[in-house]
Amino acid sequence: MDVDPVFMSRLQFAWVIGWHILLPAFTVGSAAYIAVLEGFHLVSGRDVYLRVSMFWIRIFSVAFGMGVVTGVVMPFQIGTNWSRYADATSNVLSPLFAYEGLTAFFLEAGFLGVLLFGRTVVPRWAHFVAALMVAAGTLFSSFWILSANSWMQTPAGYEIIDGRFYPVDWIKIIFNPSFLSRLSHTVVAFFITAGFVALGAGAYLIRRRRFPAEGRIMLSMTLWLLTALVPLQIFLGDHHGLNTLEHQPAKLAAIEARWETGRSVPLTLFAIPDEKAESNRAAIEVPGLGSLILTHKLGGEIKGLKDFSPDQRPPVAVPFFAFRIMVGCGVLMLGVVLIGGWLRWRGRLMETPWYLLSCLLISPIGFIAVIAGWAVTEVGRQPWTVYGLLRTAHSVSPSLTGRDVVISLAAYMTVYLIMYPAGLLLMLRIVRAGPASQVGQDATIAGGRPKAPVLAGAAIPAEREP
Repeated sequence: MDVDPVFMSRLQFAWVIGWHILLPAFTVGSAAYIAVLEGFHLVSGRDVYLRVSMFWIRIFSVAFGMGVVTGVVMPFQIGTNWSRYADATSNVLSPLFAYEGLTAFFLEAGFLGVLLFGRTVVPRWAHFVAALMVAAGTLFSSFWILSANSWMQTPAGYEIIDGRFYPVDWIKIIFNPSFLSRLSHTVVAFFITAGFVALGAGAYLIRRRRFPAEGRIMLSMTLWLLTALVPLQIFLGDHHGLNTLEHQPAKLAAIEARWETGRSVPLTLFAIPDEKAESNRAAIEVPGLGSLILTHKLGGEIKGLKDFSPDQRPPVAVPFFAFRIMVGCGVLMLGVVLIGGWLRWRGRLMETPWYLLSCLLISPIGFIAVIAGWAVTEVGRQPWTVYGLLRTAHSVSPSLTGRDVVISLAAYMTVYLIMYPAGLLLMLRIVRAGPASQVGQDATIAGGRPKAPVLAGAAIPAEREP
C-alpha cells in the first residue's frame, strides 16, 4: 500500500487528539463549577446547590473516564508513530509530562473517589476539599500539558547536542515565550465551553418545567460567569495574537492569508487562499483594519508568506478558515451573553422561551471554538513539530509504513465512533433524568467487611482435610 506514513500519522494524531481535547474542554470547567457548588452548599446549607452539584458530578465522572482512556492513547501513539520526535525531545518534554502525572492525575484520581462515593462517609467540609482538589488537578494538568505544547511552539532554555534537545534552563523551558498567553487563553476557553453546556442544561430543565429551581441556578450562575469570561477571552485572544505576531510570524501570515509584507494592511473577512498562485480569490477586505487589530498600530507591519521559503510555510486554508470559525463562535457567544444580560435586567431571563431555546441550541458552541482554535494552533505550526528546529517529516518513526498507520487509524476510528456516541448518550440520559428530587440518594457504600468471621477451614474440601 503506497501511502505516505507522515501524512497518515498526522491524520491519525488529528483524529485522536481532536476527540480527546473535547473532554478536558468540558472537565476543566465543570470540575471548577462543581467545587463552587459544593462551596455554596457548605456555606449556605441550601439543598438546591447539593442537587445541582450531584447532577454535574455524575456527568463529570463519565467525561473524566472517557478523558483518561483517550489520554492514554496519546503517549502510546507518540511511541509508535513519532519515535524520532520522542528521541529528540524526551530530555525536555518527558519531565513536563511526568510532572503532569505526579501533580495532576494523582489529585484527580485520588480525590475523585471521595467526590463520587464519599458523600455519606466524610464530613461535608472534606467533601468540599475533595471537589477543590479535583478542580485543582484539572488545572495542574492544563498547566503542564500547555507548557509542553507551548515549548514546541516557542522553544527556549535548551541546547542541541547530536540532534537531541537538552535542558539548560528549566524556568525558560516551562515559562517559554508563548506559555502564559496560551495557558490563559486555553483555560478560559475551557471554562467558557463548560459554561455554555451548563447554560444549555439549565435552559433545558426550565423549558421542561421538571426541575425549574435547579435549572434557574445553572442558568443564572453560568450566565454571570460567561458575562465576565467572554469579554475577557476576547482580550486574551488579542494578546495571544500579539504573541504570535512576535514569535510565529509565518503562522500569523497563514491565519490572515497575507502573502505580501506590508503596512496598513486590510483585514480580510473572507477569501479563498490559492497557495499555488500565492494570492487570494474572492477576497472581502476592510482597508487598514488588519494592521490596527494585529499590531495595535495604523501603520503596523505584517510579514507576508512570500518572506518565507515555501518549505517553511504552514498550510494556509486550514488556519485561515479555522480562525474565522473561532472568531465567529466568539461573536455568537458575546451576543448570547449580552442578550441574556439585557433580559436579566428586564426581569425576563427565565420567562423568555426563544432565549431559553437559543441557550439550548448554542450549548455545544464552545467545543466548536476549541476544535477550531486547536486547528489554528497546530496546523499553523507546520511544517515543524518543534517550531523552526525539528520538522514533522523528520519526526515520524523510521520503520513506520503507510499500511501500518492505515490499520491503526482504522482501529482508532472504530473504537472512538463507538465510545463517543455511547458516552454522549449516557450523559444525555443523565441530563434528561435531571437532578435528583431529594438529596441523600447515593448508593450504599460497601465497606468490604464480611457478614461473618472468615473460617479458613470452611473453604478446604473435606477430602483434603488431614
